[in-house]
Amino acid sequence: MNHDTPLSPLPLQHLADIQPRVLSTAQLREHGVSATDAGTHCRPGGPWQQLLPGVCLLHPGPPTSEERLHGALLYAGRPPAQRARTVPAQPTSGEPHAPYADAMITGLAALALHRFSSAPPLLSLDRIDILVPRTRRLRSAGFVRLVRGCALPTPQHLTGVPVAPVERALADAVAQLTEAGVVRRLLSEAVRGGHCEPPAVVRELANARLLTLPHVVDAVDSLLAEGRAIAEDRLYRLVAEHGLPDPLWNVDLRLPGGPHLGGVDAYWPQQSVAVELDTRAPRQGARQDDDALWSECARKREHLERLGITVVHITPRKLRDTAEQQAAVVRTALMASTDRDPAAYVVVLPR
Repeated sequence: MNHDTPLSPLPLQHLADIQPRVLSTAQLREHGVSATDAGTHCRPGGPWQQLLPGVCLLHPGPPTSEERLHGALLYAGRPPAQRARTVPAQPTSGEPHAPYADAMITGLAALALHRFSSAPPLLSLDRIDILVPRTRRLRSAGFVRLVRGCALPTPQHLTGVPVAPVERALADAVAQLTEAGVVRRLLSEAVRGGHCEPPAVVRELANARLLTLPHVVDAVDSLLAEGRAIAEDRLYRLVAEHGLPDPLWNVDLRLPGGPHLGGVDAYWPQQSVAVELDTRAPRQGARQDDDALWSECARKREHLERLGITVVHITPRKLRDTAEQQAAVVRTALMASTDRDPAAYVVVLPR
């Protein structure tokens, strides 16, 4: 018996119920269809067609978007024999997406699955990007473009297929784009739609070494400015919706006749409590600048606290995901002011 010998010969009618109607040659063997029989069925005029190398479409018409996705993943996923050598033997019936092990949809196709309105529809894409480990010995073929990575993210499961997280899918999409407007719209929708925060996007772009491209740099500058505005709006709503007293917004603090202490996003002078948003994002090739900025922020915070000013540090993600908890933190700081020694007098100026 060789590897093409059917394991359990069965009539082909049972394959008509398989959805989506796309299988690898290895899966067809498990259903009793040899490679020779599969090739016969995929001949011109036959009932099937070869969608990709080693992948068959079980009907003669054009593939649906769902069938293209599953076919691309079947092509890029590790073969069963290879998975058996690297994964301990165990039942796989409950293993999600077992045929697609170590492969996930990324790029524009992934953004379409994440419901980005600025991403093209799936059927209009000439290529579907599939993220695989760098060690995979496989080439791009047909409508499948392989994207290799050292450290793969944990996929999300959308419409029955593994999909790269938004920030990774964005980086892989941007790597193939040259139009600044398209890049800007995709990055903007990622933040406006609440899919992810700007620092996560910039980090992935930096890892992909894309922050040296002028059209990407311009889009990132717009992204950071928009992310800052969204974070400030969330802070305004947090104060209003959770019944906190109105602070002074976006002010600079200075010692009377002395040095500038720094700017804060909200300040309650009677309680000497300040809120500072952390909207910093890593930049490629600017690690020393990032470290210097962090050190400066830490020094400012320590200086203010030595003067008796409580500084509440909040990230945009915390504002988005745990607004009620952040409001409780601010409220606690305001209430605790009566138990502290009076803070030093500072001059408050508009920023």
